[in-house]
Amino acid sequence: MTTFRFYKSSYSGSQGECVEVAQNVPQVTAIRDSKDPAGSHLIVGAGAWASFIETLKADESAAL
Repeated sequence: MTTFRFYKSSYSGSQGECVEVAQNVPQVTAIRDSKDPAGSHLIVGAGAWASFIETLKADESAAL
């Protein structure tokens, strides 16, 4: 069984409405809702996650 170690971003607020990410398993990234840690989670390829994050960063830069 795979054990993911989830963490929240240091940018997360204290309202508890956060996305948690686990990157401790090679080749995959797991994502879950912090309000439901025992619930289901989404697993994507590490490359897909990296591309998603880069797109978010580019969109944020374009909005400035």
